[in-house]
Amino acid sequence: MNIYVDGACRGNGQPGATGAAAAVFKGKFGGLSAYTSVLPQHPTPTNQRAEITAIIIALETALIKYEELDTCPRLYVRIYSDSKYAVSCMNEWIYKWYQNNWTTSAGHEVVNRDLIEKANNLDDEVKALGDGLSDIKYIWIPREENEEADRYCNQALDN
Repeated sequence: MNIYVDGACRGNGQPGATGAAAAVFKGKFGGLSAYTSVLPQHPTPTNQRAEITAIIIALETALIKYEELDTCPRLYVRIYSDSKYAVSCMNEWIYKWYQNNWTTSAGHEVVNRDLIEKANNLDDEVKALGDGLSDIKYIWIPREENEEADRYCNQALDN
């Protein structure tokens, strides 16, 4: 599964901010399936919360798509994001934060812990599929390579 994700926030972190997230599945033959969500007003939406929410949407949808299959294959999930923050959270920082009881190296509580933990739990669920042989990679891409996810994210904000 190749999934492109994006999150956006208008009025980032301010009262009245609106945020949305999108996950776009690209099929073998060029077809697209998009899934979007508008962020709740509490806690206040931010770009970072939107980016992690996009990963959650991708993982939840991958699990649903897996359940619809007639067989139980291994999954090779590739999640592409233009957010270095989101990719670093899932590839690196989460392991350090977990070991440090969800505190940063500066001794502060990890921001967006609720979403990062949810994404991590979903990541574990996906990896357990196919007799535990499934694999997920989080890959940073330049913004120009993420236009479909960006477009769907902005459509969700416009609605």
